[in-house]
Amino acid sequence: MKKKRILALALVAVMSAGLLAGCGSKSKDKTFTVGFDAEFPPYGFMGDDGEYTGFDLDLAQEVCTRNGWTLVKQPIDWDSKDAELEAGTIDCIWNGFTVTGREDQYTWTEPYIDNSQVFVVPTDGGIASQVDLAGKTVGVQKDSSALAALEGDSADLAATFGKMTQYADYNTAFMDLEQGAIDAVAIDIGVANYQINQRGEGFKILDEHLSTEQYAVGFKLGNTELRDEVQKTLNEMADDGTIAKIADNYADYGIPDSLCIGK
Repeated sequence: MKKKRILALALVAVMSAGLLAGCGSKSKDKTFTVGFDAEFPPYGFMGDDGEYTGFDLDLAQEVCTRNGWTLVKQPIDWDSKDAELEAGTIDCIWNGFTVTGREDQYTWTEPYIDNSQVFVVPTDGGIASQVDLAGKTVGVQKDSSALAALEGDSADLAATFGKMTQYADYNTAFMDLEQGAIDAVAIDIGVANYQINQRGEGFKILDEHLSTEQYAVGFKLGNTELRDEVQKTLNEMADDGTIAKIADNYADYGIPDSLCIGK
């Protein structure tokens, strides 16, 4: 009888250990898939080492590290971001994603970046203000906040352009700007600073901004549970200074000055 009781207790102990191990594995095996535009530096792009990096991806990695999740960096076609989110192939859109004008389309975290849309022009192109864009060819990314502004509140300004050319990504737009195929690019200021920094002299940002907006992390509408987990971690990162430290790695592109989380 004693021997049977010992065996029974041992079996219970093994089963309990298995359950505990299973719980632990579940936490460690949870993936967090971030959809991002791989041509949107400094927020998301491919580094010189061939790995995806950027300010937003660094934030996402820290969130995953603190929660015991595995980060999956999923580059997406920006035009297909809604379909990806709806299909569940990504958990969120986190890549310089503008809240303004989309407030009711997604479940959002609180904003973490104050952003502006600006015009980049060649320094020797004779363009000193937005008035000088009249009759010029202006490049803009498809489905971008700059395009939304030019088709919305700044439609009167866009009407003065000679032509507005839409691009799949800003790298291509800047190559055309360098070659003189277009006269200006309407773009997020952080991306503008990155592109100018990488290319050296020859470009400038017009002083007058096209529009202002805020970035946040967008989840499928109604997914408040995952949003709340991410928001809680972001708040902790803001409170202990981690977000500011990560932003310092992108100081050349004005990211520290653009932070609004925790302020």
